Order: sequence, then C-alpha cells, then structure tokens
Amino acid sequence: MSDITIHTSNPAGITCVSNVFIDTYMKEANGEYVKIYLYLLRCLGQREIPFSIPAMADKLEYTEADIRRALAYWERQGLLRLERDPSENLRGICLLDPSDAGCPKDDAADPRETTASAETSLAEQTVSVSEGEEALPAPRSYTPEERDALQSDPNLEEILFLAERYIRHPLSSKDMETIIYWYDGLKLPADLIEYLIESCVDKGHVSIHYMNKVALNWAANHFSSVEEAKQSASIHSQAYYAVMKAFGISGRSLAEAEGSYVEKWTRTYGFTLDIITEACKRTILNIQKPSFPYADALLTSWHDQKVHHLEDIARLDQANTRKPAKKSDQKGGGQNRFHNFSQRQYDYDALEQQLLRK
Repeated sequence: MSDITIHTSNPAGITCVSNVFIDTYMKEANGEYVKIYLYLLRCLGQREIPFSIPAMADKLEYTEADIRRALAYWERQGLLRLERDPSENLRGICLLDPSDAGCPKDDAADPRETTASAETSLAEQTVSVSEGEEALPAPRSYTPEERDALQSDPNLEEILFLAERYIRHPLSSKDMETIIYWYDGLKLPADLIEYLIESCVDKGHVSIHYMNKVALNWAANHFSSVEEAKQSASIHSQAYYAVMKAFGISGRSLAEAEGSYVEKWTRTYGFTLDIITEACKRTILNIQKPSFPYADALLTSWHDQKVHHLEDIARLDQANTRKPAKKSDQKGGGQNRFHNFSQRQYDYDALEQQLLRK
C-alpha cells in the first residue's frame, strides 16, 4: 500500500492538542480512538515520520481495521477529513480545527450509515425494550463459587476473553456479572453475545452499559441467532432512514425517544415502511411540521383498525368521508366558503388536543 499524505487546515508549526479536543471530545471517545488521534497530531509535528495505515497499526499494536474505525469515527465528529481518490482509496487525512467542528455527534445513529449493511448498522438499533414485552429475568449477584462454576464453561470463558480483547481493558466485577447475566440470565447464545460485543465496538460503543441495553432489546424480541439480529437491524435501519426522509430530518440523528417510536411502529405494530411513511407524510400535511407523537397517534389508530396495507387506509378514508360531518355549535351566521367541504374524519382536531394534553 502506498503512503498516505497527512496535513492540516490549521498549520501551527508545532505539534499540539487543542483544549477543545480535551474538554469536549476526548471524554466521549473510546480511549483507543483518542490514542490514534494523538498519534496523528504527532505525525503532523514531524513530517519525516512515514505514515500509512499498516505503519500506524504496527506502531500502536492495533489492527488496520481498528485504525480505519477510529479514522471514520473522527471524521463523523468533524475533526478530520478523509481524502480519497476516484477509486475510493485513502490518499490523505486533513486534520480540522476542533473549534469549528461543533458539538460531538451521537455516533450511535449517524444517518449516513442507516443504509449500510446489517453488520455495520446493528448497534444503531433503538435499545429500548418494546412496551408489552414479557418481563425479562432480573439481574442478580453471583457468589464467587457460582461465578467460578459459570466461568468454567468454555463458551462463557471465550465470551469474557473476547470482551476484554475488544474493550482493551480488564473487566470489572460489575462488567463480568453483566456479561454473565446475558449468558445465564437472558439465555442469549454464545455466538449472539460475541456478535453483540463485536458490533457495538465496531461502532465505537465500548460501554458495557450500552451493550447491556442492546442485549435487553434482543432478549425482549426473542433473538436466538446472529441471523435474526442482522435481519432485524436491516429492517430497523430502513425504517429509520425512511422516517428521517419523510420528516425532512437531516444533519442530526434521531434522539432515543424518537427512535423508540420507530421501534414501536416496526416491531410492536409490525407496520411496513409504506404505511409508516404515509403516516409521516400526513403528519406534515396536517400540522406542517414533523411530530413523532402525532404520527404515532395516526399509526395507533390504524393498528386498532386492523390496517395492514395502504389499501386498508384508502378504505378507511372513503368510509370516513361518507360519514355525516358533525354540526358545529354556531352563534348565528352560516358556514363560510372555507367550511363548505367534507373532511376526512380521522378527527385530527381530537388528535391535536390529545397531543397538547401530553
């Protein structure tokens, strides 16, 4: 592989670390990513240092995949720009001024990655447990004897080894109990747990707390294989992107509460993308702005009326149009020309009042 040029848009003549990086970005990032960023600054300070992905991997004793993940992460944060040739080969890395990058972005749901493969989007799933799911086994503390007995299981032993390898620090007792809970309490298969850890770390999430949310989500949805997790991630990613597009959301990822609605519509209600998109479009047409609660009220109404296809919605529209309009209480004076038409009777006014009371 040929060498890659590395340069900066803010030449200072010395190798330095921005206070903005330390105060704002460093605390949110994986320690591995921080080390890689610092080494990039070091390379800027002495241009005679040969630079390439393999050379950097050898220097820091990381894999080339580790280096590429870190570079992609910092590009998403706006701290560097990866420069590629027409064949998409990396040819340059431009370090940008952290002061111009804005606030750190939630890497868990970057909209540019929602159309990627299931493997890269898996950890972007909303991790809240759907309403109505049966209660999951509660976490418990294990005695030293119980822990030793469980850790003698070759599968669990391999999982714990893999976790330490990926997060690059020894597991605390609490971390170990959490992972044991996935295996012994939630009864997730060993290969599914390994895939969970790998996919989360691959997206920059090395927190066991975050991984536990994903594990709870998968257990609540009865995932028993890696293939089910991949398939679910693919469906969720498509719905996530479709909702953002229908609502005109760009330049940010969905908040966790917003993602929970997508989770509810796809998993709890089982709606297809065309129905979800239709609800989003009607939301914009009726209240002229994106509103997840408003769209949720529509979709809940359709779910209650056994809607499964767009044709079902069309039939509801026709049936509601044929209903006699309610007579409004008027104090003198007839209807003006703006009221002389028959409206669909989803009762959008009632929906708006319902939302205002929340």
